Amino acid sequence: MLSKPGNKKDKFKEAFADAAASSFQTVYPDVYDKVGNNEVFNPEFIYEHLEKPKDPKMGRFALPVFRFTKLLAAKPQDIAQAVAGAMTIPEHVPITVEVAGGFINAKVDFSALAEESLVKILSLQKEYGTEDIGEGKTVIVEYSSVNIAKPFGIAHLRTTILGNSLRLILKKLGYNVIGMNYLGDWGTQFGKMIVAYRKWGNDIDLSDNPIEKLLELYVRFHEEARTNPELDDEARKTFKALESGDPETVDLWKRFKDMSLADYLKVYEQLGVEFDVITGESFLNDKMESLIERLEKAGLTSVSKGALIVDLHDPQLPPCLLKKADGATLYATRDIVGAFWRWEEYHFDEALYVVANSQSDHFKQVFKVIAMLEEAEQIPEQERIANRLKHVDFGWVKFGDKTMSTRSGNIIYLTDVINKAVTLARKKIREKNPGLQTIDKTAEMIGIGAVLFSQMSVRRLKDVNFIWEDVLNFEGETGPYLQYTHARLCSLLRNYDGEITSNPDVSLLHGEEEERIVELLADFPGAIRDAARNYDPYFIAMHLIKLAGAFNRFYQRKTPEGRIDKIISDDAPLTRARIALVRAVQVVINEGLRLLGIKAPEEM
Repeated sequence: MLSKPGNKKDKFKEAFADAAASSFQTVYPDVYDKVGNNEVFNPEFIYEHLEKPKDPKMGRFALPVFRFTKLLAAKPQDIAQAVAGAMTIPEHVPITVEVAGGFINAKVDFSALAEESLVKILSLQKEYGTEDIGEGKTVIVEYSSVNIAKPFGIAHLRTTILGNSLRLILKKLGYNVIGMNYLGDWGTQFGKMIVAYRKWGNDIDLSDNPIEKLLELYVRFHEEARTNPELDDEARKTFKALESGDPETVDLWKRFKDMSLADYLKVYEQLGVEFDVITGESFLNDKMESLIERLEKAGLTSVSKGALIVDLHDPQLPPCLLKKADGATLYATRDIVGAFWRWEEYHFDEALYVVANSQSDHFKQVFKVIAMLEEAEQIPEQERIANRLKHVDFGWVKFGDKTMSTRSGNIIYLTDVINKAVTLARKKIREKNPGLQTIDKTAEMIGIGAVLFSQMSVRRLKDVNFIWEDVLNFEGETGPYLQYTHARLCSLLRNYDGEITSNPDVSLLHGEEEERIVELLADFPGAIRDAARNYDPYFIAMHLIKLAGAFNRFYQRKTPEGRIDKIISDDAPLTRARIALVRAVQVVINEGLRLLGIKAPEEM
């Protein structure tokens, strides 16, 4: 649903797409007469569906023609051969076209690509990759959304950092982004917490480590409830009292909430995570009845075993429960109300819920109820929100292949993970660079970067098994590797005493390593768009790994005589060109790390 690339297209891809669309019309005029500006004849469609060959030597980009075989009634290779043979690329655009099976591969002259990319990066600096494709569009990104009175565990890490990164990425593309932390501060679990505190917590000092102590009470409640089910009834009654505004119950709930938020804000500050709005389920409490009245008036509700439900008429989904038999509302009720409130407040183009895939059915239910209500009320299409809502789900964070639960106390505190990572980073720095003046500050950057990148470098929909040895590994495809590469780039720039030109002599950058670096620099804006399109920072993370690897091969390259081919040498013109390349890589890695929410140290 996000916008497609706007006015800052890759000029080489654009020229290719225009030529390909024209060639399709020439080769298949009868089909064109029947279908008009269909996808196969549309430059915009072709541009959007260009791919990167797995082997960079095959070309900078490629058009797969397999999807056109049915329409054109021809084999993929025959289509590719015919279209490529009829393509006319403008003389001023240095592109050569080759056919490989069902692909039309395009190679771009290196000097032209290098000049185009380096001039852009060195002129725009951190604004490189910034676009206006989201201009005039508002996106809400809900993330983190931890439950109050419970610790900030490792299970909360992915939603927090994925959402924060998506907020930064979408802002980079010109969207008006509202980053929202929707705290879980309402529901029967707070009835359980209050009952537990009243029974066993009055003598507990909550001035120190309050969240850990509240967790112990919560775990004890579930242990006691196994043999005393009446506790669950008491918890439900207590939450009903909270919903009804009982002063004593509300005061205790507010106390837990204030303690929790103060604790969470420390974690957010340490992670560098920010929000535009912090709200909670409780904010919607006085808005429930009006929604339920709308649903009842629309004829969508019914009563089942004393509970108020909406039958979704979907064999794959159970009915959506709005009110329990005791009148208490549920998480789904609040999410339905919350979606309409967000629309009234922000008139968003898209609202993203960055929540684990375990909640998939929940969001299907919520979105279906909203769609049914809008249909029943005959709300104009342009004002409907059901199709604007998206569940950005992700896999579990596991520890030793086990998922975590606050009910059983099986939880790993995120602060413990961060502190351990920072301690290890500090030890590594002291071993390798004991004279560094900013050891503590740098260690925190590296430790936190290691933890964050361990999540970002895995596809969003995959589970992450949290293994200490992997997370805190400072070699290979890790956050510290990227940070170390950035520090190495900064060191080279400090050691260069000349002026960094924004228009280098690219003819001096003719090695295989330089070509790969330039190609990856040119592809950085595309990686940002891919991350946004797929709602997955993974695409940026992996792009940075490729770029860092390409640069380090360039940095460690040897001459035919077996000596290191130094970037800074006595050859002034060559040094200027190489330093310009170094600066461009530093700019892109720095900005890429920022979009992932990771800091880039200048020394390590």
